[in-house]
Amino acid sequence: MDPLSEAFQHHTWATEQLIRHLRRLPPEALTASAPGVYGEVLATLSHLLDADGRYVRYLEGTPPPPRTGPDPVRTLDELADQLRDQAVRWRVVLSRIGDLDVTIPARGERPEMPHAANLMVVQALHHGNDHRTQICTVLSVNGYASPDLDVWSYWVERRLAPPA
Repeated sequence: MDPLSEAFQHHTWATEQLIRHLRRLPPEALTASAPGVYGEVLATLSHLLDADGRYVRYLEGTPPPPRTGPDPVRTLDELADQLRDQAVRWRVVLSRIGDLDVTIPARGERPEMPHAANLMVVQALHHGNDHRTQICTVLSVNGYASPDLDVWSYWVERRLAPPA
């Protein structure tokens, strides 16, 4: 598997592991927050997946409409379904990433960004890691265990573990 596909496999795996972990916690953990993070756990995870959907839409050639407010908060079941759908869409887009010509429109002080397919991919990976880390921080500071989502854990589970 090429490194970019592997990076997205980790991206999907880590979010999937986080959802599984959150299912085992009490409901109040999903509304926990801490200073300096995006927001409550479930709101942050909803934002992560909605943003991921916007990034892949740009790459698919159907830019999303402008956002008019915060991303809606979804249930863990809805987020798990969304993750599965987006994982397939990412695989398709990544298989032709070299052929894509994406322009990101100007927004606020940020200029228009032509030829930005690679930028969108890097942003998706960075954004996912950033918000998964924030969620783990929120869990930890509120007395809940947080899952191991790093690349080492991914590699051990996906590449070294014997098939089930």
